[in-house]
Amino acid sequence: MTAPLFVAAVAGEAAHLPEGSDVLITGIGTLPAAISLTLTLAERRAAGNLPSRIINIGTAGALRDDHTVGVYEIDRVHKHDFQSAEIPGVTGEALPLAFEPETSGRFPTAQLATGDTFVEDSATRDRLAQDAGLVDMEGYAVCAVAYRFNIPVTLLKQISDNADEETASGWAEAVDPGAVQLAEAVRLLVETTTQA
Repeated sequence: MTAPLFVAAVAGEAAHLPEGSDVLITGIGTLPAAISLTLTLAERRAAGNLPSRIINIGTAGALRDDHTVGVYEIDRVHKHDFQSAEIPGVTGEALPLAFEPETSGRFPTAQLATGDTFVEDSATRDRLAQDAGLVDMEGYAVCAVAYRFNIPVTLLKQISDNADEETASGWAEAVDPGAVQLAEAVRLLVETTTQA
């Protein structure tokens, strides 16, 4: 069985993973994540070496005050900045409006809104909080690509900020401490999957 592929937007988010981990750094946003992961998986499929699982790790903004600190496992993700309900009627086929990644039961769970907007204002935060507890910029894209390649996917998101007016000034400083928490969560996740 092949090892999991860890997918992160920036190198700092994966900085504390165990040495030798299979890591793909995609860049920030849904398009870089989708392109990078699709190219990598297409090459690996051609070589007969697809990963056993994709584990997307990264930071996320908290949209609700009851989502405070730590790492959350995502149980549902949707793309908040693309209204696609009418697409199936036009094309006859579309990606799901939301994905439900696998969860281990080892972490608190949250719903995730993904979009190409860096959320840093209370009005957007409040609007997105009606449908999700966390917000990021890659999770939906990672799930969409994993879905197309029929590879199980897990999303682990560490709360780095409150997706409000204080976010822009504090995100960069939050990445490294968040990466430490993500690495610990990965260790627990691997323990859970190897014991199952």
